[in-house]
Amino acid sequence: MRYHTRAFIAAAGTALFLTGATAAYADGSSHGEARSVQAARSAVSASSSATVSATSGPLGKILVNSKGHTLYLFQSDKTDKSTCNGDCAKAWPPLKAHGKPTAGTGVNSKLLSTITRSDGSKQVTYKGHPLYTFIDDTKAGQTNGQGLDAFGAKWYVLGTDGKEITKTPPSSPSGGY
Repeated sequence: MRYHTRAFIAAAGTALFLTGATAAYADGSSHGEARSVQAARSAVSASSSATVSATSGPLGKILVNSKGHTLYLFQSDKTDKSTCNGDCAKAWPPLKAHGKPTAGTGVNSKLLSTITRSDGSKQVTYKGHPLYTFIDDTKAGQTNGQGLDAFGAKWYVLGTDGKEITKTPPSSPSGGY
């Protein structure tokens, strides 16, 4: 009986997969499945929004994303305009939002907004500063991007008052708080 149940589940799973694959390609193109996956991802991400919170550490009260990763400003940006695109945005991913960003603990919701990036996506701003994470901050609380000069200007963490914090963090073996 146990063997028959497993065989039935395997057959049902295969049939379900083939039905989905057939439906994905029903328009006759070879890209139907990719569009279906992309549409599903868009639907999920469109229903979510970015949250900005505050945390305290050696640099003071700073802004972080929903995963606790430090948020930075780029001194080259103009208020309400991002100048970090291409390779820059790969190293310093913009904090994007679908809808209105959410103010978490310790954050002034009146200072949160969004701008439209050159690719049409929405990026979260705080007191007019476009917000970014840093690719080398792999754990919550790390500030490995603090004070770096990259892509033509310096990067600094942002305080809850909306001002850049320029002091350097004390060195620590973990690279974070």
